[in-house]
Amino acid sequence: MDYNKLIPGYTNRQDGTMAEREARSQRQDYARFVRITTRWHDNDIYGHVNNVVYYAFFDTAVNQLLVEAGVLDPVLSPVIGLVVETRCSYFAPVAFPAVIEVGVRVEHLGNASVRYALGIFCDGAAEASAQGAFTHVYVTRASGASTRIPEATRTVLAALQMQGDVP
Repeated sequence: MDYNKLIPGYTNRQDGTMAEREARSQRQDYARFVRITTRWHDNDIYGHVNNVVYYAFFDTAVNQLLVEAGVLDPVLSPVIGLVVETRCSYFAPVAFPAVIEVGVRVEHLGNASVRYALGIFCDGAAEASAQGAFTHVYVTRASGASTRIPEATRTVLAALQMQGDVP
């Protein structure tokens, strides 16, 4: 099933006009990939991965990269990134059993926040089945107050930025 055929003009805005559907991303639009195996309970009654699971894929991929780079300990790090905004567009269904690859790139790196672009690719596919973004705002764990992104983390995030025109 191709979701683009279901909604060729995409969606109605609140004012009744049609919004353009964003372009479907390609593998070359991402700096790194994280492989994730879908699980039996990821599927919903309709036989495909439920929409909320895509957000877990996004979160897992980003945090796995940060943990592997040694800049995040989910239990002990004194500075952590909290998700404050997220979105996802769906293009084609994914279903268990599948191995997916989550493409990750940094779209914007600020002083205390970072916005990631993410794409869900079925194993080896050229085009994303879904794509989205989320924003981390960095806070001190103890107080919850916004703080600058630590330099070691900033270095890792900067390596996920890409040059040139990326959708």
